[in-house]
Amino acid sequence: MTAPAEASRPSRWVVRSARVLSQDPAIGDFESADVLIEGSTIAAVGPDLGAVDAAEIDGTDRIVLPGFVDTHRHSWQSLIRHVSTDWTLPQYFSGVRGVLGKLYEPEDMYAANLIAMLDALDAGITTLVDWSHNNNTPEHADAAIQGVFDSGIRSVWGFGNSNDEWLPISDVPQSRDVFRIAERWFSSGSSKVTLALAPRGPQFATPSVTLADFELASELDIPVTVHVGDGAWGKGLPVQWMHENGLTTPKTTYVHCNMLADHEFDIIESTGGAISSAPELEMHMGHGRLAALRAHERGIPVSISIDVCTSVGGDMFSAMRALLAGSRYLVNIDALDEDRTVDPLPLTSRDVLSFATQGGATAAWLGETVGSLTPGKRADVILVRTDTWGMQPLNYPAGAIVESGHPGLVDTVFVDGELVKRDGQLVHHRLSDVRRIADAARDRLMERARIDNAGLWQPPVYTNK
Repeated sequence: MTAPAEASRPSRWVVRSARVLSQDPAIGDFESADVLIEGSTIAAVGPDLGAVDAAEIDGTDRIVLPGFVDTHRHSWQSLIRHVSTDWTLPQYFSGVRGVLGKLYEPEDMYAANLIAMLDALDAGITTLVDWSHNNNTPEHADAAIQGVFDSGIRSVWGFGNSNDEWLPISDVPQSRDVFRIAERWFSSGSSKVTLALAPRGPQFATPSVTLADFELASELDIPVTVHVGDGAWGKGLPVQWMHENGLTTPKTTYVHCNMLADHEFDIIESTGGAISSAPELEMHMGHGRLAALRAHERGIPVSISIDVCTSVGGDMFSAMRALLAGSRYLVNIDALDEDRTVDPLPLTSRDVLSFATQGGATAAWLGETVGSLTPGKRADVILVRTDTWGMQPLNYPAGAIVESGHPGLVDTVFVDGELVKRDGQLVHHRLSDVRRIADAARDRLMERARIDNAGLWQPPVYTNK
């Protein structure tokens, strides 16, 4: 599965003469600068660091920036990539939950997570919050986590539910297998893969079950990532209910938030929470108005996520564009209706790039660890090519990354100081090998589901009535 290992891997690297978008206001940006990596950390950033004993990477015609952070993805669904591109949200529940999720075997979870994480790394996403909510048995959970570790990505693994525990509105308490998982996989204090809880929350479970689910996070002292405000299910003031029941804390990240009332954003701000917006998916599936502007104007940390690759692509470039365009559309259409002019724009490409990096790190509870090219932080670093037709002439690097960037331009990727992609190719994994595993798992799954052509399958609309 893995490519041949290098005989000796350098412990020090220096990127020379690159455009630098540091995402740290104290450091700033540079038209030409060097970045020094020592072991797992960023050691220095600045113009002409001089002679250093390190392996060199030529940063000419490259933009160097911190790796992207995807704060919400159901990675196990990568086996069924794009099957719901033309489905509504209720169809997603019916097809993915009602049919496919319960048919996964543990080896399917492994294959899905491995290819999901490598897809992310290939696209410059160095940290991914894996919202794992198809843990039908302990073996399913173990296989999913193994896929994360084998990929080499930095991850927050969010323990969710089994398929049968998830169909809303659920009165089944969340499994306590998270305690076994915490002991087996996370007791050593790994710096790259950490544990969070991914409970269903008040929209998708009864009040008593929701309280019991959140108690698991309290017992383990781990953070919480929870869906709120998505579509019709999100109209019932879920954050207000959480606040009334003592569940809104600085260790909570709120996913989607589209249908939240204004005072619920005020609650998130006052209690130190963060949000995760999956803009393309939310617009596709009718979640409601994008939440980034309402959060950003209150100073709430905003992050960007993919959510489900059953519907949308898995790269941060597309997600950044969707967030920027979708947010501006909301402002511009209101201005046209009111016969007024928008000036200035309420959201810039620099803002969106910060959401995808430092904002993501903050929402993933890693804000002091990654998210910017700050000396002392972990060396999660990417280089994006600019020597292409669509990037030249390079006038505004942040705008170029957001509007013209794509995974094919991600030339080099470091995670925790380890080189995982160079010259446009992942170093430790071959696509042909991983694809073979994923294709075989997908074929077995579709055979069990008796689906001949997933692209033409239209499941019925799910209803909880």
